Amino acid sequence: MSTTTDAAVFRLEGVTKRYSGALALDRVTFDVRPGEVHALLGENGAGKSTMAKIIAGVAPPDEGRLVIDGEPVKFAAPAEATAAGIAMVYQEGSLVDTMTVAQNLFLANAAVLNNMAQLNSKARHLLESHNFHIEPNATVANLGAAQKQMVEIARAVHRDAKVIIFDEPTASVTPEEAQQLFLSMHSLKQRGVGIIFITHNLEEALRHSDRITVMRDGVLQATHPVEEMSREKIVRLMVGRDVAYERHAGTVAPGVRPALEFDNVTMGRVVQNMSFSAYPGQVVVLAGLVGAGRTEAAMIAAGAMKRRRIGGGEIRLEGEPVRFRTPREAIERGIAYITEDRKVLGIFSDLSIYENIDIGYLGTAHPMPPWMSPRRRKRLGAKMVERFHVRTLNPAKARLVELSGGNQQKVLLAKGLTKKPKVVIFDEPTRGVDVGAIEDIHAAIRAYAEDGVAVIVISSYLPEVLSLADRVLVARGGRVVAEFSGDEATEEKIMFAAVH
Repeated sequence: MSTTTDAAVFRLEGVTKRYSGALALDRVTFDVRPGEVHALLGENGAGKSTMAKIIAGVAPPDEGRLVIDGEPVKFAAPAEATAAGIAMVYQEGSLVDTMTVAQNLFLANAAVLNNMAQLNSKARHLLESHNFHIEPNATVANLGAAQKQMVEIARAVHRDAKVIIFDEPTASVTPEEAQQLFLSMHSLKQRGVGIIFITHNLEEALRHSDRITVMRDGVLQATHPVEEMSREKIVRLMVGRDVAYERHAGTVAPGVRPALEFDNVTMGRVVQNMSFSAYPGQVVVLAGLVGAGRTEAAMIAAGAMKRRRIGGGEIRLEGEPVRFRTPREAIERGIAYITEDRKVLGIFSDLSIYENIDIGYLGTAHPMPPWMSPRRRKRLGAKMVERFHVRTLNPAKARLVELSGGNQQKVLLAKGLTKKPKVVIFDEPTRGVDVGAIEDIHAAIRAYAEDGVAVIVISSYLPEVLSLADRVLVARGGRVVAEFSGDEATEEKIMFAAVH
């Protein structure tokens, strides 16, 4: 329930922003009130990040103005926005990794930094006031994504922030950590702080916000109280059309043998007696909670992790027992694994799209060629860009760091699938991407199944599970505990099996 007042603590009025002549924001008027969560939604490239940068003082508007507590303001730098009461909790974080939590909390206060005992005491009090269980003397580099965001929240409150911008706060955290972040948002609401909540997760926006604003192509499409919004309405505003999730229940012809079989596969306490099969032409979705052993099982199949030598079970590829020492061996035999962590394990952010795809090709080629001609690289790159609908003006030169999250994810898929596999495992393939990109990625996944590939998808997003699956396998405690056909699976059945 909202605790807002009608008077806006912060307001954009008729703001326009251009980059190299291209219109990023077109006369946008937007506000946030004290004690409300205002969700900001839209596809990648809709203008959300540009709005956030303007509000946080990172970029000035070309036209229009910013108003705080009824007074026009201009920010020449982020420090000026911070001094005016604007804070931003970035998805990637803005803390100094080599410093402690306490040092980051009071980085602007040189006097306090000179006394570590006093610093840790003040930091502990500040963190405990938010119910954040983080040691003040812990080095930030050793914290998880959610803990880093908690430190940024505490720092923002310490600096008397009137408005806090959350940029995709749950994109890289577990469901339990996400719940803690939402509890923190609720606490901030009670303190009268205005919150701008940028997210791709429509269910989170509908569940935790008071108002919702939808952007498309730099234009504000609508702002409504959450009670007047639905998932279908939001999607229609975001993409300009209805996006419907189809249900599948693909069957396997009699006599077709599994492409991949897990038979009582065990690795420590994480994967315990995991058994399942994946068939050519079928999409099998592994659902379950974080920690159920799904990713670890996939990495065992891909040669990135090792199961027990004795009592570790058996993995069969087209009926033949296999044990891969390295991921390259698995790739050469036809198993492709698309990681869930694209930024750390999947892509080279400072290289171009074509260069990333080229590296993916060289990693799967056997024997590995010493080099690839520029003409062949361009031909392969163009083919994969078209197949996965990567949207960019210059794929030969555009670095991945310059692309939206959805397009980065598509490049990750293109890089890992330059060679047609026998089995492909997609680990959380649409985490942190927008509705339009989800549609493209789902279409690519289904296309591989229709081409006779055995497709395994690991997903924690129930609408995606129901949309993609011919079969749903539910994992809990390192083993598969339930199986449903695509047409009989429901969110309630899946969650019950995952929890009970």
